[in-house]
Amino acid sequence: MSQRHCLALLILLAGLPAPLFSADPASSAGEPWKSEGQSGGLALFSQPRANSSLKKFKAIGEIEAPVRIVHAVIDDFENYPSFMPYTVECHVVKHESDATYFYQRLSPKIVSDRDYTLRIREKSWKGQNGIVFQHSFEAANEVGPGETKGFTRVKICQGAWLLEPVGDNKTRATYTIDTDSGGKIPAFIANPATELAIKKVFAAVRKQVKNDKYSVATH
Repeated sequence: MSQRHCLALLILLAGLPAPLFSADPASSAGEPWKSEGQSGGLALFSQPRANSSLKKFKAIGEIEAPVRIVHAVIDDFENYPSFMPYTVECHVVKHESDATYFYQRLSPKIVSDRDYTLRIREKSWKGQNGIVFQHSFEAANEVGPGETKGFTRVKICQGAWLLEPVGDNKTRATYTIDTDSGGKIPAFIANPATELAIKKVFAAVRKQVKNDKYSVATH
């Protein structure tokens, strides 16, 4: 595989949604998180996925904004095309009393478009330093548009954001992700790609929280 195509696959995963069903994903029994080092203000960890050479990942980092604003950015699904890398389409499919479903399509240009529908659940509770938010998601492709010729359907995609206040104007974000990238991408490309994707997602959110519209909307 050419260097150009490897780079395209790395970039592809950067558009995966920023939202596992808990602060830590459903983990392999007895398997601890392994440190993958620190970079860009993030501490990265991995964990083996059962019966697969792909890994689950977790990142912990601070975002210079109150929890309510970070929450608003992550919840702004329909504007993902304006700030999430390579997201060209994203819209809410339907709302239920305990969940929201949204469809997302990524277009990395060099490889085929990827798409999926996710079920998002949110909850909050009072923590030691204020309100804590959690966004959890899982693939729910049966609810959204059917598979389209020319698009590769992502069928494994689950993750979460855990947002905890650190003082009045800073958020400690824990992001977990367990996904494939759609198609037959080998683990030696897919795993580093997911690490890069996490860094790009954090960068996108850190930039987007500076947009005044979120501050106005959350007051």
